[in-house]
Amino acid sequence: MTAVPCAIALGSNLGNSRKTLQQALTALHQNCYIEVIAQSSLYQTVAIGPPQPDILNACALLKTSLSARDLLNQLLTTEQHFGRVRRERWGPRTLDLDLLFYGQAIITEPALHVPHPRLRERAFVLIPLVEIAPNWRDPVTGQSIQSLCQAVDPTGVQPLGPISAST
Repeated sequence: MTAVPCAIALGSNLGNSRKTLQQALTALHQNCYIEVIAQSSLYQTVAIGPPQPDILNACALLKTSLSARDLLNQLLTTEQHFGRVRRERWGPRTLDLDLLFYGQAIITEPALHVPHPRLRERAFVLIPLVEIAPNWRDPVTGQSIQSLCQAVDPTGVQPLGPISAST
């Protein structure tokens, strides 16, 4: 299978979030079917949902020979490896990995929706994503990430610099 370009979002607000995001990217890159080709800076974002600590967010571009379903399963396995427990919707998490884009595919299956259905309204996704993929086109709207990013309110999304910076 030909390698497909993909975009993912990463988030964490439990434990050493910066370290978790670094290690999650390393773990994904060590998978022989996934190559991490770019990563955004790190951002601190006010959490959506129940009261909880702010979330550290980033995005990454991948190339993979996995199917979209298999890539999603790898993302979920990686979350579990880092202690992700799903107790409540939008609750605190050690690691959250979302598949944003799988090439230019539009996929609507049980538990797999690509592009991610809420990415167009989330500054904490679009701001890091525009750093690494400003010209990527959303296959649903045809708009570039740059254009989508300009349409969201950046309030509450604070840049923190590279993921690999020391805390």
